[in-house]
Amino acid sequence: MKKVEDLKVQIFADGADKAGMLEMYAKPYIKGLTTNPTLMKKVGITDYRAFCKDILTSIADKPLSFEVFSDDFDEMEKQALEIASWGDNVYVKIPVTNTKQETCYALVRKLAAKKVKLNVTAIMTLAQVRDVVAALDPNVPSYVSVFAGRIADTGRDPIPLMMAAVEMLKIAPAAELIWASPRELLNIFQADDIGCQVITVTNDILKKLSLVGYDLDTYSLDTVKMFYNDATAAGFKL
Repeated sequence: MKKVEDLKVQIFADGADKAGMLEMYAKPYIKGLTTNPTLMKKVGITDYRAFCKDILTSIADKPLSFEVFSDDFDEMEKQALEIASWGDNVYVKIPVTNTKQETCYALVRKLAAKKVKLNVTAIMTLAQVRDVVAALDPNVPSYVSVFAGRIADTGRDPIPLMMAAVEMLKIAPAAELIWASPRELLNIFQADDIGCQVITVTNDILKKLSLVGYDLDTYSLDTVKMFYNDATAAGFKL
């Protein structure tokens, strides 16, 4: 089994808790960070601009993605240009459609022409991958974020789709494919195996990295002890 340090896939930490983000940022195997409005809402962030600018005072040398949150493309463009101005390491997350299912491709093309580094997100089909790649400037760094975990949630195996997406991105040399919304640690190794460049991982999964290569007999015993200790602590009797 490969060690984490031997993986070619870049691991990005996905979160919005400042302490957690800084903890992950300090780890050498974390190559970038991402967040989104849902994660921010969960931790109680109310001032979007203030949070982003604050975290950028500590994280300036690894890619960091912030998402627009308007449903109107003109307003999205304004937000994107402001977000992009916050730092050279900032990527602007643009959803592949708005809530009316109107596609973002024209906006992506416009922003890419202005050399904005983009992270096009919430992608789940190869048609979306194809159209996003066509809209990008092939020479401007960007991410194409495919939600492999959500695809798996529907009972579909995401690996064939992700493998096809890897091939589709070859016409855009500055673009990298993100395996987004992983559901388990194994997904990191699966992403690496197919040549996916980036995987975004939440802290709860990242905490399991210490288990990579762990002896299974020992892990079995640990599990038995956990059940026993919890039953004892609960005072169960029959």
